[in-house]
Amino acid sequence: MRLRGGSRGIHGSRGSRLSQVAVVVASLALAASACGKTSNEASQDDTKDDKSSGSSGYKGKGIGLAYDIGGKGDQSFNDAAYSGYSKARKDFKIGGVDMEPGDGESSADKVQRLEQLARQGYNPVIGVGFVYAPAVKEAAKKFPKTTFGIIDDNTVKADNVADLVFHEEQGSYLAGVAAAKATKADHVGFIGGVDINLIHKFEAGFVQGVKSVDPKIKIEKRYLTEKPEEGGFSSPDKGQNAASGQIESGADVIYHAAGLSGQGVIQEAGSQKVWAIGVDSDQYKQKALAKYKDYILGSALKDVGGAVYDLTKSVVEGKPMAGEQRYDLKSGRVGFSDTNPKYTAMKDVVAAVEKAKKDIIDGKVTVKTVP
Repeated sequence: MRLRGGSRGIHGSRGSRLSQVAVVVASLALAASACGKTSNEASQDDTKDDKSSGSSGYKGKGIGLAYDIGGKGDQSFNDAAYSGYSKARKDFKIGGVDMEPGDGESSADKVQRLEQLARQGYNPVIGVGFVYAPAVKEAAKKFPKTTFGIIDDNTVKADNVADLVFHEEQGSYLAGVAAAKATKADHVGFIGGVDINLIHKFEAGFVQGVKSVDPKIKIEKRYLTEKPEEGGFSSPDKGQNAASGQIESGADVIYHAAGLSGQGVIQEAGSQKVWAIGVDSDQYKQKALAKYKDYILGSALKDVGGAVYDLTKSVVEGKPMAGEQRYDLKSGRVGFSDTNPKYTAMKDVVAAVEKAKKDIIDGKVTVKTVP
């Protein structure tokens, strides 16, 4: 388990990482030294004011963020969460610490991580990803005065838990429309990280969007793994191989919903000079993918960072959110990015996507959540 307190984490063997966390658990006073000088708690002056924020009376230590599979640096889902964490810390002048999952960790490890954050006084404590559902449920019972958030799951029901979920299918529909309008081969592809209900929503929206433009367009579909622990969200090589196969079959636009594995999809698409469509974050802006950005048509956005920010704001202001918080196109927390100049130059593609967006918001189009 890696403990992150800033933009750089502590690296090393799994054994050393566990020992660092053990030090944190053993003594709150040693938290900063356990994190090293890279820790937010140790390196930023604003942590001196962690116990207050303006006149709100906020008494928490800051935000506790626990990453999903793939960790920080995935250029997608986890990095989107980090953007909200970072913005909230800056805007509200509060502290924070972000933590990564260990390789092959158990549910008990996730419980320990969340409880550690709550015990140290972080509030809210947010689990990034549906895999944290059992852990959030257990930790929330033990720390009723702490607000917990979980992203991409709405099964945890408690007065101190906010379920932060999205209409992913809506953004994916827009990706499908863009793909269908941009393809020259009438052949596109979808690559999902793991064969689970959440990712089925991305596929369903994408396919419906493509078919809304031209039902004759051929659609390749591929899931990288059946279970998250098999690396579907954390293996760029798997994404690259899948993209290679779809391109070889004739697809010239590929949309991925595969987390860190999506880097491989984009790299392969860029190398083969076909379009890729990113997910969650605006992947055109990601430094790690700069070499391939000219071939990133756009990204189906899911403002995970905005959800993290919203929850933190509510806690700081003394009115913590609870229950299901469902974000959609109308709220602006779901969408399709238009930062690539090559995309904006394709006026017919842009117009089709904008019309589809309006039709969904106006209720003229209902997007499916099941393929």
